[in-house]
Amino acid sequence: MISSRNARTVANLAIASALSILLAACSSMSLPSMSSSPPPEPEVAPEMPATVRADEIVGRWGLASFQNPNDRARTEAAARGQCKQPYVIGAGANGGVVMHLADQATPQELRLKGSPSGKNYIGPPGPAGGDQDREIVSFDGRIMVTRFIEKDAAVRYGNMVYVRCAPRA
Repeated sequence: MISSRNARTVANLAIASALSILLAACSSMSLPSMSSSPPPEPEVAPEMPATVRADEIVGRWGLASFQNPNDRARTEAAARGQCKQPYVIGAGANGGVVMHLADQATPQELRLKGSPSGKNYIGPPGPAGGDQDREIVSFDGRIMVTRFIEKDAAVRYGNMVYVRCAPRA
């Protein structure tokens, strides 16, 4: 048996040993620095070219939209009827296309952007699939369907159907 005087000494030694081990473990861990140096910036993925070229979508388009996929054929016919007052997609000065962003009255030059998943987007400079981008859902040269990425705009505008208008006679 350990006497009470010896027990106190043994307990004090045990506590001191435990604290030493804890301090050694803590000193070997790297703690975050409180210095004012900025954190490293995340790497920006290289921009991928879209599989749809700007010159393929420049032109006059009939435009309509749908929410329900069952309405697509009817919406394509309605878009064809809009060629009397076409939506014009212009060529941009820097290789993009001139179109409207969601809720913007003035068109501006937008870029065609590719993504690792193979999707194509139209939008302002920045990573593909950004909030202001629209995804090109389908494109066959005559009919293009796009959808805005930002949820609110996607609900308001639906799936935008562009039908190429015949050249003026």
